Amino acid sequence: MSKTLDLTCDLIARPSVTPEDHGCQALMASRLAAVGFRTETLQFGSVTNLWARRGDAGPLLCFAGHTDVVPSGPLEEWRSDPFAPVIRDGVLYGRGAADMKSGLAAMVTAAEEFVGAHPDHRGSIAFLITSDEEGPSVDGTKRVVEVLRERRETIDWCVVGEPSSDKAVGDTIKIGRRGSLSGRLTVHGVQGHVAYPQLAENPVHTLAPALAELTARIWDAGDEFFQPTTFQISNLNAGTGAPNVIPGELKARFNLRYSPVQTVEVLKKTVEEILTRHGVRYTLEWYVSGEPFYTPPGDLSAAAVEAARAISGAAPKLSTGGGTSDGRFIAPLGAQVIELGVTNATIHKVNECVRIEEVDLLHRMYRGVLERLLA
Repeated sequence: MSKTLDLTCDLIARPSVTPEDHGCQALMASRLAAVGFRTETLQFGSVTNLWARRGDAGPLLCFAGHTDVVPSGPLEEWRSDPFAPVIRDGVLYGRGAADMKSGLAAMVTAAEEFVGAHPDHRGSIAFLITSDEEGPSVDGTKRVVEVLRERRETIDWCVVGEPSSDKAVGDTIKIGRRGSLSGRLTVHGVQGHVAYPQLAENPVHTLAPALAELTARIWDAGDEFFQPTTFQISNLNAGTGAPNVIPGELKARFNLRYSPVQTVEVLKKTVEEILTRHGVRYTLEWYVSGEPFYTPPGDLSAAAVEAARAISGAAPKLSTGGGTSDGRFIAPLGAQVIELGVTNATIHKVNECVRIEEVDLLHRMYRGVLERLLA
């Protein structure tokens, strides 16, 4: 078993369900300290964060990721204990195998090897690791970035270890993400008997025409780098459970994944105008969980493409698709940010897994990025 695979298994065995870290960062910190990293734990509420740095000069290459994982889900649907890593037919199973403990292990072992080969490397290497990526993302990377900004520490290049790949490790590198705007909608009605609708106001009926317009709307066409903006309902609840009662209230959660051609204020205004025009009586709370970010072609993306191609034999696709990542907090520091990780077919699923060959290939790609930028 390789060092990277062994460390991956050790991390999976720690049940770090968000926001718990369960000793993952301490394990990583001890490995990094042994090769000259200064490590510090930044605790905010129940969230544990690790900032580790080797060197003081620029440029600074930062590896970023998270030790927290989503809950396992129904245990009876797992073929084995989700927190007891097991290899079957060349595949490693366990919660976090793909998202993203294999990525964390590959970062650490790549840094260990690189420092061993280049103890006097140029610039600096850092790790920014949180236990709050799968949760609210309030006391994790976002707070660490605030600390770095106060210290006037800058990040030049950031490699986020999220599982970015599609069919094979290194076939896709994320160079940006759309923004995420969520709404918590309450539609107000008047409860009553279904036989006397004239004495009630059904919020489901009131919302339906507005919802039809919101879901059918073409918000934009995106641009050359970003997919179009999309609107999705994630939760919809109304009614008492009784079949003869008109509900007095409807609650809905929705999300807009928006391209940079939009602004938050325009999106809010559009949604509210549609609701008002259809006569919906409502209360609406808005939440922005991330602005869009984009890393144009530069040293980091070039190094990552070359490293991936050297290992896989094929040039990766550069993409801005998918959900959000903690890269949205790091990019505003002025950093070039990319995401490079294992395949994402099983993330957040029962029987999450990763092919063991991917773990070592990712390690080699990270080592290649380090060689190209800091050797």
